[in-house]
Amino acid sequence: MHFLHSADFEKELTYQDVFLMPQFSDVVSRMNVDLSPQDGTGMTLPIVVSNMTAVAGKRMSEAVTRRGGLVVLTQDMSLERIEEIVKATKICHPVFETPIVLDEQESVQTALNLINKRAHRAVVIVDTQNKPVGIFTEKDAYRRDRYNRLVDVMTRDVITVPSTQSPKEIFQTLHDRRLSIAPVVNPDGTLAGVMTKKGCVRAVQYKPALNASGNLLTAVAVRIRSGLDETLDRLNQIGVDMIVLDTAHGHQKMMIDAVKKARSLVGPSKPIMAGNIVGEAAAKDLIDAGATHLKVGVGPGGACKTRMTTGVGRPQFSAVHEVSKYARAHRAFVCADGGVKHPRDVALALAAGAHSVMIGTWFAGTYESPADVQFDENGRMYKEQFGMASRRAVTNRTEHTDPFEQAQKEFFEEGVSQTRMYLNPGQESVEDILDEITAGVRSACTYSGARNLDEFHAKAIVGVQTASGYEEGKPVTKSWT
Repeated sequence: MHFLHSADFEKELTYQDVFLMPQFSDVVSRMNVDLSPQDGTGMTLPIVVSNMTAVAGKRMSEAVTRRGGLVVLTQDMSLERIEEIVKATKICHPVFETPIVLDEQESVQTALNLINKRAHRAVVIVDTQNKPVGIFTEKDAYRRDRYNRLVDVMTRDVITVPSTQSPKEIFQTLHDRRLSIAPVVNPDGTLAGVMTKKGCVRAVQYKPALNASGNLLTAVAVRIRSGLDETLDRLNQIGVDMIVLDTAHGHQKMMIDAVKKARSLVGPSKPIMAGNIVGEAAAKDLIDAGATHLKVGVGPGGACKTRMTTGVGRPQFSAVHEVSKYARAHRAFVCADGGVKHPRDVALALAAGAHSVMIGTWFAGTYESPADVQFDENGRMYKEQFGMASRRAVTNRTEHTDPFEQAQKEFFEEGVSQTRMYLNPGQESVEDILDEITAGVRSACTYSGARNLDEFHAKAIVGVQTASGYEEGKPVTKSWT
């Protein structure tokens, strides 16, 4: 990456302060751009979901990893729950979507309670042999008693598609039969998954993030303060693919010691991400300790109050640029964590040298985040989101500790305890947001004449703009006359 004006190198900049200059390009199509991070993880999309309780869970792990990204499960989960999610993710089909499955004797209300858990918004009713016998959608509940059994309201004429068909062939079947969704069945007629028309297209556009065994990737965040040996041993046993050592201030002795210990316990080949940091000196210490990936960002997150509370942090673009420059020279990789509100921000982080971008708050308002969908006074769907340094998170994290110690820790909150994250129409699913991000980053690469992310970083020319320049780039949503 180069600055349009060399004097701008010394400025402390965030994503809103900068822009990409268009350049000569001979890239024929945006679809020719390879977005694989090439960071040794197996990801094919440079998107990592943040280890936030309100964001990262089982459904998020399946959906994002199936499209090539990675989800970091939070350190606030019990090891039993982590093991459950890791195992569930690894047995997921890399192409077919996971269905909501119920018995025909279940009630309409039970189905309605579950239907917002998946973006396809349908329930497959199966018999005792796990063979589809019906489909239920919200329209089947119209003017029906909520205590009715599904067998009395479901659509019985189920059109299934064989698991041997390609996504393109399944799409054609859905198109010809005017269907939005169909169960996918194995040769013996048992349920293998479901596919939608969008899902068929995505299965061609994206490649799943797989490990050497062909399973979807998993990553877990680990506390550095206590129980590190036991936790890492358990995570190794259940086959976690990446360890993330996570604390708000990553450039401290405790973190460096934790990285060294983790490297000795997990061996030389497993990726270890450590953070959070914002400068070259911290990058050097963590790489020397054994980290392969560096998590960059102090205070830019949407649910974080660190900068406003403490004054500590650094504008994110400059932090990513400096750490990436050192990391790339020492064969390490950077994950830019926080400050991302638009696809342009993802593109700018990658241009600055990041190999991947971590997103949390943006994904909180989706079907796939762990919280239940709620409705406001106007009937709009939303989910509650909170930061990992908020009083709410601290209280949950320390509920089994000494009451006085818990009360002390609640004084040190640096996050938002409750925010309504609305499910935006047309972007209710995390996959809808991934589509927008991917389209934006692909286009940014073609504007820079780049066919992959390494070329993008090498060729990107970044300029600095005024606040008015940033405002000028926003679309007009209403008449200005």
